[in-house]
Amino acid sequence: MNQLQKLEPTIIWKYFEEICKIPRPSKKEEKIRNYLLKFGKELNLETKRDEIGNVLISKPASPEYENLRPVLLQSHIDMVCEKNSDLDFNFEVDPIQPFIEGEWIKAKGTTLGADNGIGIAAQLALLSDNTIKHGPIECLFTVDEETGLTGAFNLQPGFFKSKILINLDSEDEGELFIGSAGGIDTLITLPCKRKKAPANGLVYEINISGLSGGHSGDDIHRFRGNSIKILNRILWSVRQEEKYFLNTMSGGNLRNAIPREAKAVVVVVEKSAKAFLDLFHKQVAIIEAEHKQNEPGLKILIEPVAEPVQSVLTNKSIKKLLNGLYACPHGIVAMSKDIPGLVETSTNLASIKFIDPSTIEITTSQRSSADSSKINIANQVRSVFNLAGAAIKHTDGYPGWTPDTDSEILRITEKSYTGLFKEKPAVRAIHAGLECGLFLEKYPDLDMISFGPTIKGAHSPDERIHIKSTEKFWKLLLDVLQNIPKN
Repeated sequence: MNQLQKLEPTIIWKYFEEICKIPRPSKKEEKIRNYLLKFGKELNLETKRDEIGNVLISKPASPEYENLRPVLLQSHIDMVCEKNSDLDFNFEVDPIQPFIEGEWIKAKGTTLGADNGIGIAAQLALLSDNTIKHGPIECLFTVDEETGLTGAFNLQPGFFKSKILINLDSEDEGELFIGSAGGIDTLITLPCKRKKAPANGLVYEINISGLSGGHSGDDIHRFRGNSIKILNRILWSVRQEEKYFLNTMSGGNLRNAIPREAKAVVVVVEKSAKAFLDLFHKQVAIIEAEHKQNEPGLKILIEPVAEPVQSVLTNKSIKKLLNGLYACPHGIVAMSKDIPGLVETSTNLASIKFIDPSTIEITTSQRSSADSSKINIANQVRSVFNLAGAAIKHTDGYPGWTPDTDSEILRITEKSYTGLFKEKPAVRAIHAGLECGLFLEKYPDLDMISFGPTIKGAHSPDERIHIKSTEKFWKLLLDVLQNIPKN
């Protein structure tokens, strides 16, 4: 550790590396929250937390900047916890291990947590460095953004005073975000029936791995492979010509991550084994050819399992599961008609797991900048699994953030960026969900913008943050704070 602190800006990397040592899975943010509360109090800054666990640290203006309007800087303190399957790692106790690779910082076998740890680091740097010039600032640290937006949902009016908000949770340097998609989750509980496994059956385990995965909002337009869809396609296609039995199937982990890995355990009667394997390898060759360009690391393996299984799904249950997953939509549904290149509506088949031998849980999530389209695609997913006899539940969802092209903080940030870097930034909306839409419900007078450094592979062990873009992000943030209008 401490190798990052030789990078510029030193103060940012100092705090980012410190944050990497503190476990902060979603819904288990006690350690990072206690760190923040202690941090603010040790600096004698006004520090408070609300009932849900959000933390606010306020810092007075620098001398001669007291008449500027107050600004709220916001990031979330939880991180997506994804790791390579062959790594022994416990996100609740083990520190993230960052390292430098060329122009990037990555983590050893896990998500890095730059989403949104770099935002936290920037806030801590501003709070601790009294040489930085700024007006009154408030730093809001929200909980559980990644799995439920719990902190933003439960934020109460009056918790902070600022009417200008800078969200530090964007991942493309040179782009200023003034809008984001709304989202909803569709959760499927599919009952299944079992029977005794055939006595003369050969057991095989099928594994899908090596996919890029990524953020189900930021990366959905990159057409990356979905491990669940790939596995199910193989199982469905083989079963059209050769009978086998399914013991278990699992894949994916988080609602907002494109699934990278999946596996199934199947049983084949001995006399059908050769035909089954021939059909399997035929499907593998087709899928590998299709994904040769976009997923060169894809691995599809089948291996015999020595230990027998006791039960398998009935034929009717197998059909319901495989047909449901095959018909379930995944990926882009519609592109924006107003903003070129922006995904308007998408859906992510995120995970499947047996929560007990007779119950399968399938998680999907839908996003759209149009609320009616978000509901429409969620209902489409619902209707697919209604046909399979599943129980379906929609979460409450969260609102989108409608772009305001007349925003004052947008004009200030555009001017700062152009002045610093001699080029104009792109102004756009993002298909990922940001907390800003929820803030606007509680604080309707907020003027908001979101920007950050370049982060690639978020929500996967390939997550990495670009070093040089972080320096530009920091310079922009400091310049914007010095150019906030007067009261």
